[in-house]
Amino acid sequence: MKNLFGTDGVRGVANEELTAELALKLGCAAGNLLCRRTRKVIIGRDTRLSGPMLTASLAAGFTSVGIDVKLAEIIPTPAISFLIQDERADCGAIISASHNPPQDNGIKFFDNQGHKITVAAEEEITRCIDSHFHRSAKGIGGIITLEAASSRYAAFLMGTIQRIDLAGMKIIVDCAHGATGKIAPHVLQHFNAKIIELNTSLTGERINVECGVNSLASLRKAVFDHRADLGIAFDGDGDRVMLVSAAGNVIDGDQMMGIITLYMKRNNSLTIPVVVATIMSNLGLERTLRKAGITLVRTAVGDRNVSQEMIARHAQVGGERSGHIIFHDHSATGDGILTAIQLLKIAHTTGTALSDLAAEIETMPQKSLEIPLKKGSSYRESPAIEKFIAQEREKLGSAGRIVVRPSGTQPLIRVMVEGENESQINTIANRIGDYITAHLS
Repeated sequence: MKNLFGTDGVRGVANEELTAELALKLGCAAGNLLCRRTRKVIIGRDTRLSGPMLTASLAAGFTSVGIDVKLAEIIPTPAISFLIQDERADCGAIISASHNPPQDNGIKFFDNQGHKITVAAEEEITRCIDSHFHRSAKGIGGIITLEAASSRYAAFLMGTIQRIDLAGMKIIVDCAHGATGKIAPHVLQHFNAKIIELNTSLTGERINVECGVNSLASLRKAVFDHRADLGIAFDGDGDRVMLVSAAGNVIDGDQMMGIITLYMKRNNSLTIPVVVATIMSNLGLERTLRKAGITLVRTAVGDRNVSQEMIARHAQVGGERSGHIIFHDHSATGDGILTAIQLLKIAHTTGTALSDLAAEIETMPQKSLEIPLKKGSSYRESPAIEKFIAQEREKLGSAGRIVVRPSGTQPLIRVMVEGENESQINTIANRIGDYITAHLS
């Protein structure tokens, strides 16, 4: 059976590909395979309209095989990672499609350490999805609400840094109508910053729609209109973050990793000079870190891949250019709010604006394209496409990189071309995009 999981959980259009029946089966299988110690699971969700339906089905699956369920309700994905450890649960699940549109949803599972489960575990769940598990009237699990889940997570976040005073600083916070809508403003206000809220209503019909990390235009406008010092944007489930400076410049995940790692190196808190990123991270970050004596290790796309490589190398910092940043000193998974406050601490401690710190990180020109796939079609690397891409790589030479890959979360093919000559990389990216589009049609 084909693995149900993509690069970040099981995803699909709610009630079409991701149904209540599938969620029930996933709960049964995950309960049997992941919950063998305390027989307890934490389940949370984002604001999507399909969230309560899928939560009910997933919880029913777990309880039918004797697992006790604690519902954290609407909460960011990284909070589940924290709560699993705080509650000493066997595993956790978040019902969210992250940055995807409102009609989509997804289910992601975490192990008892708060890490996303391995590919092997996902494959085992897939294999067991239609198994007839032993059930007994005496072995039904219970379902309760996890009290104060959000406030406990907020307290954890605030405790990751010493109290700093951001009085006088004006920050726009765009929560994409997602799970950070109540928590992020509260945490930032704790440090005395003036917070102006944008898209913080828990409106599932509008989650990620022209807001948050998917579209920074409204945040940039708000920064200008309010003459704010900084704009912070999250995605629907709060594991990604992007920043906009007072001048309207975007500070992406690569720059964030650079700022954090250089700060730690200068303060002798970087115990191992390694940062883990993906094949999509900019070559400029690699060059900047190398000059500071820090090695950049690359993985396949996906924050789980980054996290597993960080564990293997005992790295403290890793992430993706898209804004997933992992601080293994504090969390087992990417956390947008944690990243934001850590960066604010660095700016406050050094007395330097984040835009100036970001300017220290070299950035090479990079062109990215997204080529939609029609519903029902699939992308297979063909000899013709491979040959064409190889020819374009030869033209680019050693001055850059080309990455072409199917998205693991959406029906898209992603093309990234990077190099020193911006005009050249734009031309190459467009040629590849046109060729793939023509080939698939």
